[in-house]
Amino acid sequence: MKQMEVSILGQVYVLGCPEGGEALLARAVAAVDREMSNIRDAGKVRARERIAVLAALNLAYQLAEQGPAKTEPVTAEPAAPTLPPAQIDALVARLDAALGADGQLL
Repeated sequence: MKQMEVSILGQVYVLGCPEGGEALLARAVAAVDREMSNIRDAGKVRARERIAVLAALNLAYQLAEQGPAKTEPVTAEPAAPTLPPAQIDALVARLDAALGADGQLL
């Protein structure tokens, strides 16, 4: 397994990557970085962990929308934020409620 150094939201990570999977991993990293940057730039969420959870939810929702028959690859092209700030606030509130006082990051 090959190792690749990538940057997501300005932080460097070393990830394992199967031979020949470099381009696919690079596209995935770009999608995660774009999603996290969109959430951060909306200005409502500051905690890196919370940004990561919201980005994961956005990407999972996008994949679910595509359905099992669609196999379009994730692209590195910039996209508009997938959720408006009001929906991000609602997700943050739901996360806070689910995590309880010990899990609140903001």
